[in-house]
Amino acid sequence: MTELPALSGKVALITGGSRGIGYGVAEALIARGDRVCITGRNEDALKEAVDRLGADRAIGVAGKAHDLDHQAQAVERTMEAFGRVDYLVNNAGTNPVFGPIADLDLNVARKVFETNVVSALGFAQKTWHAWQKDNGGAIVNIASVAGLAPSPFIGAYGISKAAMINLTVQLAHEFAPKVRVNAIAPAVVKTKFAEALYEGREAEAAAAYPLGRLGVPSDIGGATAFLTSEQSAWVTGQTLVVDGGIFLNAGVA
Repeated sequence: MTELPALSGKVALITGGSRGIGYGVAEALIARGDRVCITGRNEDALKEAVDRLGADRAIGVAGKAHDLDHQAQAVERTMEAFGRVDYLVNNAGTNPVFGPIADLDLNVARKVFETNVVSALGFAQKTWHAWQKDNGGAIVNIASVAGLAPSPFIGAYGISKAAMINLTVQLAHEFAPKVRVNAIAPAVVKTKFAEALYEGREAEAAAAYPLGRLGVPSDIGGATAFLTSEQSAWVTGQTLVVDGGIFLNAGVA
């Protein structure tokens, strides 16, 4: 087993961290010595993730991201376990519907916004008041390239991620100079969440990317590690596109 680095003294709260991008972020931050609290809906999956990450470096708090009591509990448990919460990574998200926006069920749209946008604001408010307001830190919102351009059949998701990008700049403005707030906009990353976008046609999907492959969670983990490090100490209010170059194809026949 690889020996873990010495503790950095820093602590991150990562929503939706039991698998996929969130788990990749947790791995990256633990690899540099941070401790983490991860959240997720499934308690068993969360426990398995904590066991893999290391129970001395990670804790898990189960619940739904949009639930206010869960948000409060996650922040409180992080503070109780580690005494601080330097970084917040808003990764929890949902995309329960595929289809044209003209036929979108508005109740589904509300659910998407509650999970993808309102919950991110709720967690930001709670970490701000619990630690960051007085001690500083950083927030990273996991958005999407779907928030930067039209995306067929996932319109509600894309609109919510556009709102998340705007939330990022608003928080960056209001939380400065104590807290830096940035977003990451991934293209398709190989996770269970995104399977419908490439399942059964991965080679075809990857061929559209100039770098020749789809993303993997560690790609986003590395970007998050940068945006929560001293190397990005003068970066705030930005959206870092991590897309394998797919936007380079825009407008090319």
